[in-house]
Formats: sequence, C-alpha cells, structure tokens
Amino acid sequence: MSCIIKKNILSEGKTKRIYTTQNPLEVLIHYKDNITALDGLKKNFLQDKGVLNNEITTLIFKFINSCGIKTHFIRKKNNREQLCHKVDMIPLEFVVRNIVAGSMSKRLGVKEGIHLSNPIFEIFYKNDKLKDPLINDHHAVFLEIISYEELNRIYSIASEINHIIKKYFLDKNIILVDFKIEFGKNHKNEILLSDEISPDTCRFWDKKTMKKLDKDLFRMGLKEKEEVFDIYMEILKRLNVS
Repeated sequence: MSCIIKKNILSEGKTKRIYTTQNPLEVLIHYKDNITALDGLKKNFLQDKGVLNNEITTLIFKFINSCGIKTHFIRKKNNREQLCHKVDMIPLEFVVRNIVAGSMSKRLGVKEGIHLSNPIFEIFYKNDKLKDPLINDHHAVFLEIISYEELNRIYSIASEINHIIKKYFLDKNIILVDFKIEFGKNHKNEILLSDEISPDTCRFWDKKTMKKLDKDLFRMGLKEKEEVFDIYMEILKRLNVS
C-alpha cells in the first residue's frame, strides 16, 4: 500500500476538511470535532466526535461498497481521515424519509412517528446564502445543477441504499427514520455516493425504546453535549457487533 501524502486544503466545511494528495484522483477527508445544527446557527465543539463519525462512516460505506453500490470511499487512513476518490460534488442534498419526523412533520403539520407506506424523497439546494431551501426536480434542472436522467439515476441509487441500510441498522436494533445523502461525479463522470452517513446525517431511533440516537439530541437541546457523544459512541458499538 503506497504512502499517502497530504498536500493542500481543497475545501473546508462545518465538520470536514478536504486535502489534495499526490494522486490527483484521490483526496483525504479529515473529520473535525465540530457539531452544528439549524444551518450552522447552533454549533459547539465536541471532543473526538470527528473520530466517531469517521469510524461510523467507514463501517457504513464499506458495507454499501460490498453491496455493489459505488461510493467515493476507498479506505480509512487513520482515526480522523479517509482516503476517497476525488469527485465534483453535486450541490444538492437528498433526504430519504421512512418515518415522519423533523422538518417534514413541521412543514406538513403531521404528527412525528407515522410510518410512510413508501419512502419520500426530498431535495435541498446547497446554498448557504439561501439557507439550503427545499426544491423540486424541475427547480434543480432549471438551475442547471443536474439533468432529469441524472436525477432518476440518483433516486434509483438512493432507493437501493435505503433498502439495504434499513435492514443493516435494524439488525443492530436501530430504526432508520430518515437520512441525508450527497453525490458527486468522478473523472469518468460516474455518479458516486459521497460525503458521510453518520448520526449527523441520519435520524436513528432505538428499536425497543424509540429513544433518539442522533444529532436531534443536540439540535433540540435534549441532552448535554457529553451525553450526545455517548449516543454517537452507542451507534458505533452497535455497528461493530457482527
């Protein structure tokens, strides 16, 4: 295995930093210890949270890769960094909902916890100035972000991901309520699942108690940040049980 040389910062977000490497087709993703919510209006520092999300995402992406779905993930480099394929990120967030919760509950005035007969897909335009608004397919195509063909491809991939990871989590006594995923295009123009899957980007409920096991605890101020860390650690422990 060749030595990976970290070079320059390519980009930096709220919770991750991306570095170039000696290979122009690969990047290093560094997970920071920041925890944010409400479009960054609520934020804090949570010691070693980046270590947990790096490991959680590694386990989930390795599983998704093993199921034949292409992702940007190559391998974990250390406790905070992953080696990934370099992609041009599509500035859209795709939310897959299995149970009514969060903003959907508030927007539609529907009680949280209702199981959906079919998953609902939503798109959010990644634009900090506009506070990541909810948009539809036609908006996305009008903005020249994506084509209808690419949207259909992503919905197909997202549906397959939802199908396999719902069972993956349920086997570990975790209900996958909803989750946010992002995609990018590699140098071959292939669409790859990118970014992360973690308690930052998913709503997890305990199968037996229905207790929240994700960032909602921080977002809603239900727990002290140290207790939020313990919840993230609980997710990691469950994923490590074969």
